[in-house]
Amino acid sequence: MLKLNSELRAASRTTLSGNWTIAALVTLLYLLIAGGVSSIPKVGTVVSLIITYPLVYGFAILFLDLFREGKPLEIGKLFDGFKDFGRIWGTGILVAIYTVLWTCLLIVPGIIKSYSYAMTYYILKDEPELKYNAAIEKSMSMMNGYKMKLFLLDLSFLTLGIGLLFLQPYMSTARAAFYEDLKAELSGRNASEEV
Repeated sequence: MLKLNSELRAASRTTLSGNWTIAALVTLLYLLIAGGVSSIPKVGTVVSLIITYPLVYGFAILFLDLFREGKPLEIGKLFDGFKDFGRIWGTGILVAIYTVLWTCLLIVPGIIKSYSYAMTYYILKDEPELKYNAAIEKSMSMMNGYKMKLFLLDLSFLTLGIGLLFLQPYMSTARAAFYEDLKAELSGRNASEEV
């Protein structure tokens, strides 16, 4: 059985203990790069499209590694998505396209689909042989029946932007905890079905 959202948040706080300042600095750097590039006239959109998805991947993986290993944050991991640029960028752009297309139907299907794709970057980290639709489909399969749980976890962090530099790492670590918990749950279920 999956952990309660309160347990995931508590695990996130424990993981971030002693790392809050560096987590806030990494978040600030992440926001400055992502926001700064998109604000450059004329070239901003193109450059933003090129760097956004590897940067989003790096941000997610940074907190996944922190949650798993408990080691101090390494700012350099923020740029890990550029080491496997084609796979990370290609998968990220597909996720964005699919989400936009679903959102064109109505806002709610777009939101639901974005939660279907929520584990994609973690899957890219754990399964380097997967890319593009394969990683997205695995995320959709993992999230089948769990989208509302993750939505409620995200909703529990709603503060209207107050304390964003500390809240974003907290949310990212909680999502990493959710991924680890969901992965363990599904592995346990698959093992028991094979018996």
